[in-house]
Amino acid sequence: MRIVHTESSLGWGGQEIRILSEAQGLIRRGHDIVLLCPPEARIHAEAPAWSVPAIGMPISKKNLTGFRSLLRWFKRNRCDVASTHSSTDSWLTALALLVMGRPFPMVRTRHISAPVPRNPLSRWLYTRATAHIVTTGELLKKELVERNGFSSVRIDSVPTGIDPQRFRPGDRVEARRRLGLPEDAALVGIVATLRSWKGHRFLVEAMAGLPESAGLVIVGDGPQRATLEALVDQHGLRARTRFAGNQHDVVPWLQALDVFALPSYANEGVPQALIQAMLTALPCVTTAAGSISELAIDGETALVVPPQEVAPLRAAILRLLMSPETQNRLGEAARRHCLAGFSYEAMLDKMERVYREASGAAPG
Repeated sequence: MRIVHTESSLGWGGQEIRILSEAQGLIRRGHDIVLLCPPEARIHAEAPAWSVPAIGMPISKKNLTGFRSLLRWFKRNRCDVASTHSSTDSWLTALALLVMGRPFPMVRTRHISAPVPRNPLSRWLYTRATAHIVTTGELLKKELVERNGFSSVRIDSVPTGIDPQRFRPGDRVEARRRLGLPEDAALVGIVATLRSWKGHRFLVEAMAGLPESAGLVIVGDGPQRATLEALVDQHGLRARTRFAGNQHDVVPWLQALDVFALPSYANEGVPQALIQAMLTALPCVTTAAGSISELAIDGETALVVPPQEVAPLRAAILRLLMSPETQNRLGEAARRHCLAGFSYEAMLDKMERVYREASGAAPG
């Protein structure tokens, strides 16, 4: 199939990585994939490293320039299906295809749990303009069905799949030596874009009440960087906090940790970083935001705490740090759970089927 992805976002996070990961996998399966995105977007710069062809287009805003650019490209290039990902590119694509008489279908993927507006225009976009909707978690699908009244037949939940051969338990001591992390500290870490809803602030405040032997590792970058560094200094945690920034390979950082924490409180599907941590057999502390509950079953595959509350988060982290047996039990169960339901190949199988059914293509 000839599949064109559109992405208007200029940012970088799980959504953009999911697009490139999926595109890379389907290219390896023999499909013809191209990504249309703003030339200044981070995903445009990253695409070559994933062997994904990317074409720069002025589609970061809902305006006539972006609409005309997409319209020209669609008229000149054969496609079987358009796969859209953010609000702006979805609207621009839907309108361009409408003007063209809908020569090929559009699949709309919802990566986050923010509610879809209940108005006639949004309903048109998600029903008449869209052949199929994909969500990255079952709870996101449930929200669209129950809150917005969209047909469940036209929606598939396809969580992001992670390669378990790459994300696996490793030598903690060796990982720490390689990264220059203290070998004798109890390390709590998070891998996430530094956005407010990821809950970094609550994690920093939770760490302030833990023993000084516990260190914090923050992998990722983003708009909250300066705010979080100030908060770390305010609590006197600078000596035991490592801001690692964005990392091309997060595997050794996960393998170096004792506990993984993701205290998100909004906008989550099934977070890739949490799947990665679980496949690394890390004991995790998280919340039930978005579709996280598909991964984190309290007391079985993780410890689940209320969002935006410091005391329960601190207590859960301390419980894990004080009990190696609990760490091992939860970590092993988490890896088994992710192996069973969140593999990379399963994601590709499901998306391939969605695109074939939407386009009417024969099974490969």
